[in-house]
Amino acid sequence: MRKLTVEELHRMSVEEFKVAEKLPVVMVLDNIRSLHNVGSVLRTADAFRLAGVCMCGITACPPMPEIHKTALGAEDSVAWWYEENTLAAVENLKSEGYTVLAVEQVEGSRMLDTLTLNTDKRYALVMGNEVKGVRQDVVNACDGAVEIPQFGTKHSLNVSVSAGIVMWEFLRKLKK
Repeated sequence: MRKLTVEELHRMSVEEFKVAEKLPVVMVLDNIRSLHNVGSVLRTADAFRLAGVCMCGITACPPMPEIHKTALGAEDSVAWWYEENTLAAVENLKSEGYTVLAVEQVEGSRMLDTLTLNTDKRYALVMGNEVKGVRQDVVNACDGAVEIPQFGTKHSLNVSVSAGIVMWEFLRKLKK
């Protein structure tokens, strides 16, 4: 077994990425403190060719060296924008026809592994602050919530890890 070279991977250019068909999923970052988490979400959004990333509240935006360190240029390929108020961002996405889901442990949340998605819909996934999660008023404004099944002693994951798991599952279910 031999590792593939960068050339053999046939990666698209930033220009090709920008015009390529996107997965109809937007990540909404609700007050993410760590710039490395922001960069990691951008990089994963690039890998799965998401429609975009909306950064809200205290979530930092590119260009910043700490974001670039983990994004590795994904801040140039992935569509991203900033909205000061997460609640307003959720309402805007809903008015644009997105089904908005909080990624959070709440009453009535649906487990990610059993979630059924409609390939005709667009989705926005709200990821919460590293300590407090998705704010309750934002959860209330969402169309529902999805939860990642966990089986250990911990009841939380790093926000960028959670985002990656959820993005992968949405890609898998929407691209069947």
